[in-house]
Amino acid sequence: MQNIKGIILVTLSMAAFAMEDAFIKSSSAGLPVSEVLVFLGAGGALAFAVATYVNRGTFAPLVHRDMRSPQMLWRNAAEGISAMFFITALSLVPISTVAAVFQATPLAITAGAALFLGETVGWRRWSAIGVGFIGVLIIIRPGAADFDMAALFPIAAVFGIALRDLITRQIDPSIPSISVSFYGFASLIPAGLLMIPITAPFVVPQGIQWAYLFGAMVFGVAGYYAIVLAMRIAETSIIMPFRYARLIFSMIVGMIVFNERPDMLTYLGAMIVICTGIYMFVREGRANRRAARLPDAA
Repeated sequence: MQNIKGIILVTLSMAAFAMEDAFIKSSSAGLPVSEVLVFLGAGGALAFAVATYVNRGTFAPLVHRDMRSPQMLWRNAAEGISAMFFITALSLVPISTVAAVFQATPLAITAGAALFLGETVGWRRWSAIGVGFIGVLIIIRPGAADFDMAALFPIAAVFGIALRDLITRQIDPSIPSISVSFYGFASLIPAGLLMIPITAPFVVPQGIQWAYLFGAMVFGVAGYYAIVLAMRIAETSIIMPFRYARLIFSMIVGMIVFNERPDMLTYLGAMIVICTGIYMFVREGRANRRAARLPDAA
């Protein structure tokens, strides 16, 4: 029953993230990316600060000394940098393309875990990683006549998110998730400020722009909370494949809201990335089960 609840929560989370992306893309049409980052960071951090006070009756977890640990500082830096690339990509590239490339994140995480954390990854999973990134190349098509350099931004965001998640594994588990979330959103504020010299000047949001920003904050916080809750009540191997629902929701939003029409190569590349990602989850699950049986066999 908990796994079913987890699947529902993950699916709802992916729908929320797709809506957040749509609001971000809409807001970036009239506001500089730097300003969007600052607003999102401030709004999300405020939401999690309030949640911290409601749950704990104090803001103490947000100023705990562990929040200044090297792991937390590097995690926040990776969060801010990846957000800079991701939101810039949303402002310039079709939302369906960004979402399709973003599905390669699990592949990048597995590769990073093998290269930098010493985790064992067999030739089958390395092959899946290679095939998956071929799918990414099919989506963005470097060298083609219509190739857009901005399509490289979501790839940079993928590696930034992978770095963030790898660092997260090294964080003291006693640090509350809600506090980690607070600093994750807060890191978008300095990221936005750093982008000011290369973007248009800040402007006061007008009318519908406030609605876009508010919508992005609401759906972003809701999606983040839902997936954290899902990870705590359900088996990771069961719910992780449902994260690919984000691509489906993003393509639907892109077609309805932005009149996007992905071509067959985009669909093909996305299918390759998703299939290799699911294969990775299956192989990793089998490897973990074998490792768990080894002590018994000994």
